[in-house]
Amino acid sequence: MKIFVDTHTHTNCSDHVFSSLVENLAYAKKQGLQMICMTNHAPAIPDGAHIWHFCTMEELPREVDGVRLLKGVEANVLDTEGNLDMPSHILPDMEVVIASMHPPCFPPRTREEHTKAWLNVMKNPYVHIIGHSGHPSFPYDYETVIAAARDANKCIEINNHSFAVRKGCYENCKAIAETCKKLGTKIVVSSDAHNCFQVGVFDHALKILEEIAFPEELIMNLNAERFSAYLEEFHKGRGALA
Repeated sequence: MKIFVDTHTHTNCSDHVFSSLVENLAYAKKQGLQMICMTNHAPAIPDGAHIWHFCTMEELPREVDGVRLLKGVEANVLDTEGNLDMPSHILPDMEVVIASMHPPCFPPRTREEHTKAWLNVMKNPYVHIIGHSGHPSFPYDYETVIAAARDANKCIEINNHSFAVRKGCYENCKAIAETCKKLGTKIVVSSDAHNCFQVGVFDHALKILEEIAFPEELIMNLNAERFSAYLEEFHKGRGALA
């Protein structure tokens, strides 16, 4: 299986990231990717991008050397009400919105509280992707949340970076993928690259998907055409709810 879109990448506007956007795009080209999403950390996380970063991204090109660029954000879930650290007037301008739980912004709580938080995130009409929810510190009710994601037309992320930095996530990620398969919930596979050499690297995530014979038709970022069609469908649905 080959994935041609990386839906979750970071640049060195955060100090803990080592590569620039230009370097990420160059490595994406080398990897044969068709599209990458620049989804830098929102302001609540330590060393997250300043809010001005997200207000000026429209100045960037749409495509560089044959690789399309989508501009978005990895927003932080702040509480059990599902509030995010991005102003409501900026979120609509983001082409891709990932919502993730990070301990500095949302200290781990109970399984029930994490489940409540995710269910409230599902109500946000601007969130496309539920980020690295296999994090061992944030257990939740997979069946309930993943069914809600399906009904809200949101994607569950299978995050390759988790296998390196979130010890114990393998079993969680596999169970999440199995639940998505069972319930027919859409997913994306991402690198969550924090340096350019990770862009387009999905080896651990793909191994899990191959182990469980995950259906390719549920992988929304298999190629640029499919991901663009998903985003268009998502936005049409959002308009119908407005």
